Amino acid sequence: MDNLKIALQYAMPKHGLSRLVGYFAAAEAGGLTRFAIKQFIKAYGIDMKEAKLENAEDFKTFNDFFTRELKDGLRPINPDAMEICYPVDGAISQQGDIVDDQIIQAKGFNYSLQTLLGGDAATAEPFKQGKFSTIYLAPKDYHRIHMPITGTLREMIFVPGDLFSVNPLTAQNVPNLFARNERVVAIFDTEIGPMAMVLVGATIVASIETVWAGTITPPAGKEVVRWQYPSEGEDAIVLEKGQEMGRFKLGSTVVCAFPKDTIEFTPDAGPETVTRLGQPYAQVSK
Repeated sequence: MDNLKIALQYAMPKHGLSRLVGYFAAAEAGGLTRFAIKQFIKAYGIDMKEAKLENAEDFKTFNDFFTRELKDGLRPINPDAMEICYPVDGAISQQGDIVDDQIIQAKGFNYSLQTLLGGDAATAEPFKQGKFSTIYLAPKDYHRIHMPITGTLREMIFVPGDLFSVNPLTAQNVPNLFARNERVVAIFDTEIGPMAMVLVGATIVASIETVWAGTITPPAGKEVVRWQYPSEGEDAIVLEKGQEMGRFKLGSTVVCAFPKDTIEFTPDAGPETVTRLGQPYAQVSK
């Protein structure tokens, strides 16, 4: 059965299906939208008591519901500057050392850091021998992404690619999954050096959004697209620890990368650990 599920992913028109679902998710379809939201809440056991708006009728579109805000104060951000916080609610898929240019995807599968970040060797170089963390967001999770540490945006990179599912089954069976799926890479300068945050698209992920650029519409063609940002002055984009940096419109995965000798993960944070935004999972190396 698992082999059949993987084979179907290779065969299905993933981009076409995802864009079609995206049109519905963005539509104000009245009763149909409310019905879809209610069914989704029931199917995935979503705790709407955590949401600022608790009822299906409160949302005009499915996207509004899926990217719903949490109640104020529900995810307090650890204020210690020596602590790196989880950027999302979800579960750790894999994390640990970046060995040369290789990141662990699943048992038996590694993939290229340079490819993940868009193919440029200079972009990837600072992270070699560093640390990475891959966090999977299930459909029931809060789907806004926040800063694990304060940073100044240096570059955003859109990398075209496939749209495989990123659930655990697929991660264990599709080689180079996160480095072959469509994704948005954000490179920040922080007090401990550069930090990469990679927002990975997936099947029926209608789009990825950032707070500085809005919805990232996939550019025409198959080329990597880069945007540069000023590091100083009034146009510099500085995001504080815990501040929202983006969101998924129909969930996916975040990969964070840090340079060598800058952080150490806490002993209780590892594969399958449930993550909660704002809680610490690594310390700055002293």
